[in-house]
Amino acid sequence: AGQRPVHPMRDPDPESGPGPGPEPGTERGATPLARGRAYLRRALARAGPGLITGVADDDPSGIGTYAQAGAAYGFNLLWTMPLAYPLMAAIQSICARIGRVTGRGLAANMRLVFPPAVVWPVVLLLLVANVLNIAADVAAMGEVTELVTGADRHAASIALAGLVLLLQVFVPYHRYVHVLKWLTLSLLAYVGVVLIVAVPWSEVIRRTVAPHLAVSAAEAELVVAVFGTTISPYLFFWQASEEVEDMAQHDGSRPLAALGDVPEARGELERIGIDTWSGMAYSNLIAYFIILATAVTMHAAGVTTITSAAQAAGALRPLAGDFAFALFAAGLMGVGLIGVPVLAGAGAYALAELLGWPFGLERTVREARGFYAVIAASMLAALGLQYTSIGPMRALVLSATLNGVVAVPLMAVILILAARRDLMGVHRPTRSLFVMGWLGTAVMALAAVRMLWPD
Repeated sequence: AGQRPVHPMRDPDPESGPGPGPEPGTERGATPLARGRAYLRRALARAGPGLITGVADDDPSGIGTYAQAGAAYGFNLLWTMPLAYPLMAAIQSICARIGRVTGRGLAANMRLVFPPAVVWPVVLLLLVANVLNIAADVAAMGEVTELVTGADRHAASIALAGLVLLLQVFVPYHRYVHVLKWLTLSLLAYVGVVLIVAVPWSEVIRRTVAPHLAVSAAEAELVVAVFGTTISPYLFFWQASEEVEDMAQHDGSRPLAALGDVPEARGELERIGIDTWSGMAYSNLIAYFIILATAVTMHAAGVTTITSAAQAAGALRPLAGDFAFALFAAGLMGVGLIGVPVLAGAGAYALAELLGWPFGLERTVREARGFYAVIAASMLAALGLQYTSIGPMRALVLSATLNGVVAVPLMAVILILAARRDLMGVHRPTRSLFVMGWLGTAVMALAAVRMLWPD
């Protein structure tokens, strides 16, 4: 009693005995490269939903926003990432805690506490915003494929969307999550871009801490966009639901609310904290590097307008060389293969939980037809938008606007849920998490007001 249940993706099986031998790469005499690979495999195996959630935040549309920030204002918007990090990590930690403590996702908990008039508008706006965001992401991936291979962008978009859909539908969660974890390494490409160009690091550090703010309407609008793409509602739903999904992989695991203040519960909450704060740190650090990379290349060369991530990749080629272009394009494709399924899955989790449908990526299509139907419908609707007058960039703007509007009441609802003793028991978040959560809500409220009334 009170012992932490075995997790098949993170822990050894105590019943399996000593096993066939040491993991490849850890045996005596292994090369440094083999040992590095073994360490990486162990690190990814131990990582939880926080890593995937953080990387999904740097989706292709987010990359386009960060690239525009660096191209337009150079080093002046680097400060946004250190400020956004604790606010983002705090609200994501609270979402993860709600999922693990209650054993239910956000929408299911909202349905228990709030009237339908509060819950339904939030979930429906989330679905619409996610479809628009998927449309922008898939279009960007298609454009990059065309840049690299010369293939038709629309055909590439359809093929990539089909690949993502097939993986989500036919690969069980415990296998699919490994694919997503390995794809998180694609973001290191943006670190590589910075390493191959000249960077005035002393100035970078100085401007990060003390930026030269012009406080123009255009700059303020881009700051709003950066915060809006960093603290996004779909991430709230995804991480809470993935904690529930991850918990189902524990043999005999139960919601922490049913356990009380026992070592197992404290260990799980500590794991959530480390996983989430490290995942969001990785996400924000990469976003920082994207802003930095475009600042030292495009802004320095007078290229100050970027309308998409694909355009940013293309602009890098004449400025920083083919290798920088290849790294930027590879990172965009890798994170797109994470961001698109997270967007589609987050909406499906929310609607299925709200309607009481069976859900989960570990279930088969026959077991969770409605859940997978929402994922498929989201992907098809997003593809269809590419052939309308809306277009990917318009879809991105609309998505950012809806996310900015939805984030504020949703964050308030999340904080109210987390404070309820009948839901969370003794595992309510710490006071510091609540303070940062409400501070993040206030920042997003100001951002939404600035976005809706820019003049």
